[in-house]
Amino acid sequence: MSSPEESTEITRLLKAWGHGDAAALDRLAPLVYERLHRMARGYMRNERPGHTLQPTALVNEAFLRLVDTRDLDWNDRVHFFAVCARVMRRILVDAARSRASVKRGGQVVRPQHSTAIDLDDLPGHGAAVSAQVCALDDALTALERIDPRRAQVIELRFFGGLSVEETGQVLHVSQQTVMRDWRLARAWLARELSH
Repeated sequence: MSSPEESTEITRLLKAWGHGDAAALDRLAPLVYERLHRMARGYMRNERPGHTLQPTALVNEAFLRLVDTRDLDWNDRVHFFAVCARVMRRILVDAARSRASVKRGGQVVRPQHSTAIDLDDLPGHGAAVSAQVCALDDALTALERIDPRRAQVIELRFFGGLSVEETGQVLHVSQQTVMRDWRLARAWLARELSH
Protein backbone atom coordinates (compact mmCIF):
# COMPACT_ATOMS: atom_id res chain seq x y z
CA MET A 1 0.00 0.00 0.00
CA SER A 2 1.33 3.42 -0.94
CA SER A 3 1.76 6.28 1.49
CA PRO A 4 -0.74 9.14 1.11
CA GLU A 5 1.99 11.31 -0.46
CA GLU A 6 2.97 8.59 -2.92
CA SER A 7 -0.69 7.94 -3.78
CA THR A 8 -1.17 11.64 -4.50
CA GLU A 9 1.96 11.70 -6.67
CA ILE A 10 0.86 8.60 -8.59
CA THR A 11 -2.56 10.14 -9.20
CA ARG A 12 -0.98 13.42 -10.35
CA LEU A 13 1.35 11.59 -12.76
CA LEU A 14 -1.49 9.40 -14.07
CA LYS A 15 -3.58 12.46 -14.85
CA ALA A 16 -0.62 14.17 -16.54
CA TRP A 17 0.11 11.04 -18.57
CA GLY A 18 -3.58 10.76 -19.52
CA HIS A 19 -3.38 14.33 -20.83
CA GLY A 20 -0.43 13.53 -23.06
CA ASP A 21 2.62 14.25 -20.86
CA ALA A 22 5.02 11.49 -21.93
CA ALA A 23 7.56 12.53 -19.28
CA ALA A 24 4.97 11.76 -16.59
CA LEU A 25 5.02 8.12 -17.67
CA ASP A 26 8.79 7.99 -17.13
CA ARG A 27 8.33 9.29 -13.58
CA LEU A 28 5.29 7.07 -12.95
CA ALA A 29 6.84 3.74 -13.94
CA PRO A 30 9.20 3.36 -10.96
CA LEU A 31 6.41 4.30 -8.53
CA VAL A 32 4.01 1.57 -9.74
CA TYR A 33 6.40 -1.09 -10.97
CA GLU A 34 6.98 -2.88 -7.65
CA ARG A 35 3.22 -3.10 -6.94
CA LEU A 36 2.59 -4.47 -10.44
CA HIS A 37 5.42 -6.95 -10.00
CA ARG A 38 3.97 -8.11 -6.65
CA MET A 39 0.61 -8.60 -8.37
CA ALA A 40 2.24 -10.62 -11.15
CA ARG A 41 4.25 -12.75 -8.68
CA GLY A 42 1.03 -13.50 -6.84
CA TYR A 43 -0.63 -14.77 -10.00
CA MET A 44 2.34 -16.86 -11.00
CA ARG A 45 3.66 -18.08 -7.66
CA ASN A 46 2.67 -21.68 -8.39
CA GLU A 47 3.42 -21.84 -12.11
CA ARG A 48 5.66 -24.68 -13.18
CA PRO A 49 9.41 -24.00 -13.34
CA GLY A 50 10.56 -22.80 -16.75
CA HIS A 51 7.15 -21.36 -17.60
CA THR A 52 7.56 -18.99 -20.55
CA LEU A 53 5.57 -16.13 -19.02
CA GLN A 54 7.44 -14.82 -15.99
CA PRO A 55 6.17 -12.09 -13.61
CA THR A 56 8.51 -9.48 -15.11
CA ALA A 57 7.29 -10.34 -18.60
CA LEU A 58 3.68 -10.12 -17.44
CA VAL A 59 4.29 -6.66 -15.94
CA ASN A 60 6.16 -5.49 -19.04
CA GLU A 61 3.43 -6.75 -21.36
CA ALA A 62 0.72 -5.11 -19.26
CA PHE A 63 2.65 -1.84 -19.20
CA LEU A 64 3.18 -1.94 -22.97
CA ARG A 65 -0.53 -2.46 -23.53
CA LEU A 66 -1.33 0.44 -21.20
CA VAL A 67 1.18 2.74 -22.91
CA ASP A 68 -0.57 2.06 -26.22
CA THR A 69 -3.92 3.04 -24.71
CA ARG A 70 -5.01 6.52 -25.69
CA ASP A 71 -7.36 8.95 -23.98
CA LEU A 72 -7.68 7.13 -20.67
CA ASP A 73 -8.83 9.51 -17.98
CA TRP A 74 -7.24 8.09 -14.83
CA ASN A 75 -9.20 8.83 -11.67
CA ASP A 76 -6.46 7.82 -9.24
CA ARG A 77 -3.94 5.09 -8.46
CA VAL A 78 -6.65 2.61 -7.46
CA HIS A 79 -8.32 3.08 -10.86
CA PHE A 80 -4.92 2.47 -12.49
CA PHE A 81 -4.38 -0.80 -10.62
CA ALA A 82 -7.95 -1.88 -11.45
CA VAL A 83 -7.23 -1.37 -15.15
CA CYS A 84 -3.94 -3.23 -14.70
CA ALA A 85 -5.89 -6.13 -13.16
CA ARG A 86 -8.08 -6.32 -16.26
CA VAL A 87 -5.08 -6.15 -18.59
CA MET A 88 -3.18 -8.83 -16.65
CA ARG A 89 -6.27 -11.03 -16.64
CA ARG A 90 -6.46 -10.76 -20.44
CA ILE A 91 -2.75 -11.55 -20.84
CA LEU A 92 -2.92 -14.58 -18.52
CA VAL A 93 -6.09 -15.90 -20.13
CA ASP A 94 -4.69 -15.38 -23.64
CA ALA A 95 -1.52 -17.25 -22.64
CA ALA A 96 -3.54 -20.05 -21.01
CA ARG A 97 -5.81 -20.39 -24.06
CA SER A 98 -2.77 -20.46 -26.31
CA ARG A 99 -1.10 -23.20 -24.21
CA ALA A 100 -4.30 -25.19 -24.01
CA SER A 101 -4.90 -24.82 -27.72
CA VAL A 102 -1.46 -26.17 -28.56
CA LYS A 103 -1.76 -29.05 -26.10
CA ARG A 104 -5.32 -29.96 -27.11
CA GLY A 105 -5.02 -29.57 -30.84
CA GLY A 106 -6.84 -26.26 -31.07
CA GLN A 107 -9.50 -26.32 -28.39
CA VAL A 108 -9.65 -25.54 -24.72
CA VAL A 109 -10.97 -28.36 -22.57
CA ARG A 110 -12.54 -27.69 -19.18
CA PRO A 111 -10.99 -29.54 -16.26
CA GLN A 112 -12.50 -33.02 -15.91
CA HIS A 113 -12.84 -33.15 -12.16
CA SER A 114 -15.67 -32.37 -9.85
CA THR A 115 -13.77 -30.32 -7.32
CA ALA A 116 -14.23 -26.58 -7.45
CA ILE A 117 -11.35 -24.33 -8.34
CA ASP A 118 -10.17 -22.44 -5.30
CA LEU A 119 -9.24 -18.86 -6.15
CA ASP A 120 -6.58 -18.99 -3.46
CA ASP A 121 -4.83 -21.82 -5.31
CA LEU A 122 -4.78 -20.42 -8.86
CA PRO A 123 -2.63 -20.37 -10.83
CA GLY A 124 -1.10 -23.78 -10.24
CA HIS A 125 0.80 -26.27 -12.34
CA GLY A 126 0.80 -27.26 -15.97
CA ALA A 127 -1.88 -27.85 -18.58
CA ALA A 128 -4.63 -28.39 -16.02
CA VAL A 129 -4.10 -24.85 -14.83
CA SER A 130 -4.39 -23.49 -18.35
CA ALA A 131 -7.79 -25.13 -18.51
CA GLN A 132 -8.64 -23.83 -15.02
CA VAL A 133 -7.68 -20.26 -15.90
CA CYS A 134 -9.75 -20.49 -19.09
CA ALA A 135 -12.68 -21.98 -17.17
CA LEU A 136 -12.38 -19.23 -14.55
CA ASP A 137 -12.37 -16.58 -17.27
CA ASP A 138 -15.44 -18.16 -18.92
CA ALA A 139 -17.23 -18.27 -15.58
CA LEU A 140 -16.28 -14.66 -14.80
CA THR A 141 -17.58 -13.60 -18.20
CA ALA A 142 -20.87 -15.38 -17.43
CA LEU A 143 -21.00 -13.73 -14.01
CA GLU A 144 -20.38 -10.32 -15.64
CA ARG A 145 -23.58 -10.81 -17.65
CA ILE A 146 -25.73 -11.44 -14.57
CA ASP A 147 -23.90 -9.46 -11.87
CA PRO A 148 -21.19 -7.14 -13.19
CA ARG A 149 -20.19 -5.74 -9.80
CA ARG A 150 -19.53 -9.15 -8.25
CA ALA A 151 -17.47 -10.13 -11.28
CA GLN A 152 -15.48 -6.91 -10.82
CA VAL A 153 -14.89 -7.72 -7.16
CA ILE A 154 -13.31 -11.05 -8.16
CA GLU A 155 -11.27 -9.44 -10.90
CA LEU A 156 -10.02 -6.61 -8.68
CA ARG A 157 -9.21 -8.79 -5.69
CA PHE A 158 -7.91 -11.91 -7.45
CA PHE A 159 -6.34 -10.55 -10.63
CA GLY A 160 -5.63 -7.06 -9.32
CA GLY A 161 -4.50 -7.91 -5.82
CA LEU A 162 -6.51 -4.97 -4.48
CA SER A 163 -7.47 -4.94 -0.83
CA VAL A 164 -11.09 -4.88 0.33
CA GLU A 165 -10.74 -1.14 0.99
CA GLU A 166 -9.23 -0.42 -2.45
CA THR A 167 -11.88 -2.54 -4.17
CA GLY A 168 -14.57 -0.56 -2.37
CA GLN A 169 -12.95 2.68 -3.56
CA VAL A 170 -12.93 1.53 -7.19
CA LEU A 171 -16.54 0.35 -7.07
CA HIS A 172 -17.79 3.13 -4.76
CA VAL A 173 -19.24 0.67 -2.25
CA SER A 174 -18.58 -0.13 1.39
CA GLN A 175 -16.09 -2.70 2.57
CA GLN A 176 -18.99 -4.80 3.89
CA THR A 177 -20.51 -4.82 0.39
CA VAL A 178 -17.17 -5.88 -1.09
CA MET A 179 -16.88 -8.77 1.38
CA ARG A 180 -20.47 -9.88 0.77
CA ASP A 181 -19.95 -9.72 -3.01
CA TRP A 182 -16.62 -11.57 -2.65
CA ARG A 183 -18.25 -14.43 -0.70
CA LEU A 184 -21.28 -14.69 -2.98
CA ALA A 185 -19.24 -14.44 -6.18
CA ARG A 186 -16.80 -17.10 -4.97
CA ALA A 187 -19.70 -19.41 -4.11
CA TRP A 188 -21.30 -18.79 -7.51
CA LEU A 189 -18.00 -19.43 -9.30
CA ALA A 190 -17.33 -22.60 -7.30
CA ARG A 191 -20.78 -23.93 -8.25
CA GLU A 192 -20.33 -22.90 -11.90
CA LEU A 193 -16.83 -24.40 -12.15
CA SER A 194 -17.80 -27.68 -10.51
CA HIS A 195 -20.28 -28.52 -13.30
